[in-house]
Amino acid sequence: MGLIKQLRAKQKEIDGLKSLLAECTEDKDMTDMVSEELSQAIGEVKRLQNLLLQQLLPKDDADERDCILEVRAGTGGEEASLFAMDIFKMYERYSQKRGWKFEVMSVAESDIRGYKEASGAISGVAAYGKLKFESGIHRVQRVPVTEKSGRIHTSAVSVAILPQADEVDVQLRNEDLRIDTYRSGGSGGQHVNTTNSAVRITHMPTGMTVAIQDERSQHMNKAKALKVLCAKLYEMERSRIQTTRSKLRSQQIGSGDRSERIRTYNFPQGRVTDHRVGITHHSIDDIMQGENLDLFIDALLLRQEMDAVASFSSTDE
Repeated sequence: MGLIKQLRAKQKEIDGLKSLLAECTEDKDMTDMVSEELSQAIGEVKRLQNLLLQQLLPKDDADERDCILEVRAGTGGEEASLFAMDIFKMYERYSQKRGWKFEVMSVAESDIRGYKEASGAISGVAAYGKLKFESGIHRVQRVPVTEKSGRIHTSAVSVAILPQADEVDVQLRNEDLRIDTYRSGGSGGQHVNTTNSAVRITHMPTGMTVAIQDERSQHMNKAKALKVLCAKLYEMERSRIQTTRSKLRSQQIGSGDRSERIRTYNFPQGRVTDHRVGITHHSIDDIMQGENLDLFIDALLLRQEMDAVASFSSTDE
């Protein structure tokens, strides 16, 4: 109601300025002064209208939630696994800089100590809403440490950001779950687990499988696996609802589809480019340290808002 009152007051001010402008046509100084005030008042009305429109736009309830981060090495062999590790740690640093809690859920290492796949739980104010457009294919161009001739290789990793689910959102029935335990792999010696602490949970109705072997405790691995499984099932249901109901989801900035190439990290040229908003940042080291990632994130969120406003306005006409 506050915005509406401000709009009405500002509109009344504009009407008064227009009347005054009509009365003082022969006084140039007065005309110039009133015209300037009128221009400012019209600009303020537009700003207030946009704020009001933003409040009327449908909100995604999941935006305020914590999230699950999943990173998987794609094309590029061992180099892709090294980049997957770099990307995973980039989000870990970014989370820490924002004061969020970052918990490593699982890591499957490659032969050269990269990450074939890794997942983490990020807890903080509106973590999902901030990171949701990071889902997609992240491409890297650089000379791999395994490359002897100095040739630049192109590799890719996939990133998925899932909102964490509450028990109210996803109700798991014991009869729908198959839980297998096995010995977790290690790097040998004292790290090899001699008990069946690793856990694999299969959701029978969907065939979805989650395996966690990070913790030495079977109970803790099971808890982590259930957390990831709930997030995946919740996102599956959200996607189904959005596909059938939502007309405001922005296609221009990408749907968060994991198969969509969203960003390129070019190390030889020291730049990172987001292909959805056409922004390039020329300090790749800062980005990989979790710095300046908001440059892309905020631009994507602004683009989403602008597209939603445009869509809302067009349906209202």
